[in-house]
Amino acid sequence: MFDWLFRKRQEDRPLPSVPLVLYTRPDCGLCEEMKAEIARAHLSAPHTLKELDISGDSHLEATYGESIPVLYVAGRLAFKGRLTAAELETKFARIVAEKASR
Repeated sequence: MFDWLFRKRQEDRPLPSVPLVLYTRPDCGLCEEMKAEIARAHLSAPHTLKELDISGDSHLEATYGESIPVLYVAGRLAFKGRLTAAELETKFARIVAEKASR
């Protein structure tokens, strides 16, 4: 009976911020390129970007040392090495839609 009210409240709720985590290191040209493309992207939901410097952390160096930059979107590995703003926009929208449908 009150389905319309429930749907309306769901629609009015602000979207939660989607975390982006970028594994990087100083003096990394590819990392700087990825940061620039992330900044250029027009993402479909609020987001936060956290940059994690892998240098000096033996576990992170072992995990990501040969692959940086590495970008996770909402906890999912999304990109290694390179991306374009358009590629990020597409993948970001798909991940947000998948999370919203759960």
